Amino acid sequence: MEISVLGLDKHKTETLVKELNVLLANFQIYYQNVRGLHWNIKGKNFFELHVKFEEFYTDAQEKVDLIAERILTLQGTPLHTFSDYEALAKVPVGKNISKDVEAVKLVVDSLSELLKIERAILEVSDEANDEGTNSMMSDFIAEQEKTLWMMNAWLG
Repeated sequence: MEISVLGLDKHKTETLVKELNVLLANFQIYYQNVRGLHWNIKGKNFFELHVKFEEFYTDAQEKVDLIAERILTLQGTPLHTFSDYEALAKVPVGKNISKDVEAVKLVVDSLSELLKIERAILEVSDEANDEGTNSMMSDFIAEQEKTLWMMNAWLG
């Protein structure tokens, strides 16, 4: 077994980098979705959702950076082209969504997909004894579960 500079199995680390790049790609799609929702939302819930979607895209932008930096820490290269993101997309792409319920459903569907990816990474990072990635995924999961609960409560 070859050990990385971080003291982790290099083969397991390479697998983690691939999975983190999948997460990075999907977070970029999610970021663009909530950015578009922020711009295009209309109706009686405009003020409430306009602010909420800005909160979501600001958070997503921070997470994109954290994921890319984790990939670099693991001695990988973060993906950075839209073609790479599209090729790995599991998060649905929302286009021209301006209705409140449709917008919130897109957030719910997107977060559900991100959670699946994060839970898979958590399993791999646990097996690799990668506490840095474990901690990041645990934090993301806890926060997104709460957001899902709130968005579903909003949907009624």
